[in-house]
Amino acid sequence: MNRSRFIFNLIALSLIVLLISCRTQDQKNSQIRLSEVWKFKTGDDPSYLTIGLDDSDWKQINVGQNWDNQGYKELDNFAWYRVRFSLPSSVKDISFLKDSLKLYLGKIDDCDEVYLNGKILGYNGITLTSGVSVPDSFNIEPSPWYKERVYVISADDERLLWDKENLIAVRVWDRGGLGGMYSGIPAIGMVDVGDYLESGHRNSTFAFDNGVAYKSFNVKNISNHVKLSGVFIVTAKNDFTAKEFFRHIIKIDLPAGAETKIFVEIPEQNESTTLNYIYKQKGSASETVYTDILPYILTPAVSENPRINGPEIIGARPGKPFLHKIPVTGKEPLKISIANLPEGLTFDSNRGIISGRVSNRGEYDVKITVENSVGKASGILKIIIGDQIALTPPMGWNSWNCWGLSVDQEKVIASAKVFVEKGLANHGWNYINIDDGWEIKGDSPEPKRDDDGNIRTNEKFPDMKSLGDSIHFLGLKFGIYTSPGPLTCGGYTASYQYEIQDARSFAFWGVDYLKYDWCSYGQIAKDHSLPELKKPYFVMRDALGEVDRDIVYSLCQYGMGNVYEWGAEVGGNLWRTTGDITDTWGSLKSIGFNQVKNAPYGGPGHWNDPDMLVVGWVGWGPNLHPTRLTPNEQYTHISLWSLLSAPLLIGCDLERLDDFTLNLLTNDEVIAVNQDILGKQATPVFIDGDVQVWVKELYDGTKAVGVFNLGESILDYKLLFNKAGLPDKVKVRDLWRQKELGSFEKSIIIKLPVHGVSLLKVSE
Repeated sequence: MNRSRFIFNLIALSLIVLLISCRTQDQKNSQIRLSEVWKFKTGDDPSYLTIGLDDSDWKQINVGQNWDNQGYKELDNFAWYRVRFSLPSSVKDISFLKDSLKLYLGKIDDCDEVYLNGKILGYNGITLTSGVSVPDSFNIEPSPWYKERVYVISADDERLLWDKENLIAVRVWDRGGLGGMYSGIPAIGMVDVGDYLESGHRNSTFAFDNGVAYKSFNVKNISNHVKLSGVFIVTAKNDFTAKEFFRHIIKIDLPAGAETKIFVEIPEQNESTTLNYIYKQKGSASETVYTDILPYILTPAVSENPRINGPEIIGARPGKPFLHKIPVTGKEPLKISIANLPEGLTFDSNRGIISGRVSNRGEYDVKITVENSVGKASGILKIIIGDQIALTPPMGWNSWNCWGLSVDQEKVIASAKVFVEKGLANHGWNYINIDDGWEIKGDSPEPKRDDDGNIRTNEKFPDMKSLGDSIHFLGLKFGIYTSPGPLTCGGYTASYQYEIQDARSFAFWGVDYLKYDWCSYGQIAKDHSLPELKKPYFVMRDALGEVDRDIVYSLCQYGMGNVYEWGAEVGGNLWRTTGDITDTWGSLKSIGFNQVKNAPYGGPGHWNDPDMLVVGWVGWGPNLHPTRLTPNEQYTHISLWSLLSAPLLIGCDLERLDDFTLNLLTNDEVIAVNQDILGKQATPVFIDGDVQVWVKELYDGTKAVGVFNLGESILDYKLLFNKAGLPDKVKVRDLWRQKELGSFEKSIIIKLPVHGVSLLKVSE
């Protein structure tokens, strides 16, 4: 195989992983960071790729964030980016290998064509050899919006202009929602020997046993001509003390195409710890460094003492089916007893499930008692039969962030079983939601509906009624997805002009939750005026109101028209306030910390939704990977969503739940902040440089306080109580560690890791 062709086919793929994983890659200045500010012009014209074009009148745009956040919110079309840079031959001369050059552009939503000095370089992250024309790169499924764009070409390629000014022009097409170049700092540089070492550390998670954190992963030489001979060094350093406490050296001797397995065993830690995997090639001065943050478990093991978890209040409408599995933990066997159930409800003590129908409106205080050999616990569950449902934010699982369009019935029922087997249901998680991909494909010759207009399912979902029954038998609730337009986001049959038929089908199947995604309705709407934005959601609201089920109504239209101001008016129980989240710090940060203006509109029955959780194994199907959020960032994610009273919808492959992720999702004191019956969303009380302090008022008069470090340095931060609106003298509890910290006057010192959080409960 031709060497450069090999580089195009293999390195372009592998560098995606490498560039994500490498925090530092010292190659003796053989890398050039491109500008973050590029020239930008909307529309589409072939002349935009040419070198001689005068682009002095083009707008400027930051390629680190999507164009919607920079004044182009309604742009669902073509646009072009251009940047010029110098390429000195010294970059090549000082590199260890001198044969290939790589260009990193981050992510692009949805599709791209990249031109180098007026000639096509590649499309959607696929490098083209010189002289090859680009195919129809903008008509592919699924959209490659989440893929890192890395292009690799031979150093002697005619498209490169050494010691001269070069031009990169990027043609972008956005099909809807967010658009443009939006992540990472673009860079260009020589391929180094370390780039041929493919490390699988990001595709493996740590497990914990007897005080040891351990995992194994493969490293592979993906070159067809370079032998890797050197060492692979594993180090661990406490982020707060900067003290290295672990070092392990492994000799690497890999011929082209060979691979070996790396085993890592490190003493378990209880705070932020950085792992470095350093590869040093014999004879080369450069080194490649891959970085991990060692997972650290804060939530104590579940107590043997009986405990009642989950929401303290549930709403249902008169005469509608009622289902609630009581979440309890403690040493088994556990005995649950119920008193004061309203007429029409029964309790299955074997399965811990309350079910039935209540005809009479009213508030009913149901006493729950759970006991075991260790002790007894009691509590009140308030059942309100009236007009409101979703009185606390929904908690559950949604298929999209892991399986995407590859979801099927077996994956869904397997997820439901994990809720029970892994104990998630014992902590209040109860919705199992199918996202897009269950319908007949829009371009399929197969009939999409039967003779009565009822929607048909595809071969992946042979019996939706049976699936719903199976989920309900476990005491869980069943969710589904469709769109007000003719097609879903994935191009499957949707509900336009069949809203009442679909609502009836959903009710027959036992659906408890509907995600209603804008997507192709943009082709139906006359414009983006408020009446047009509201119209399709009124239609489905009325359809759901005619069926014999309570169905939580989730509006998904990405925050258009300040949906939080009118979501309740159209019947919404929750509404997306943002575009899709991804498993990156940039995405988490930009979405989570901008949920401020909508705060007054969230509350019982009506919740602001900043999108689903991106912890665990995700990937948007069918190829999954462990989340790229660090452990610190994952603690921030769950803490912030809890403070925001946001719906908590797990988006990972539940069958791959690792110890750390399960720990994140089963801290009852953190969940209680999210499920607090006051339902008041937290807001930032002050911002101090990289530190943000968010406070949430709780029903019992206490406050939950999140102190977040958005910066790149660890901090010993002094929280001044008066600045946070707190009394001078308070008692403080660490919610993640479930530990009383004591009484404090005027201030407290908090250790904050990079992108980390301290989540506290404060009382007088």
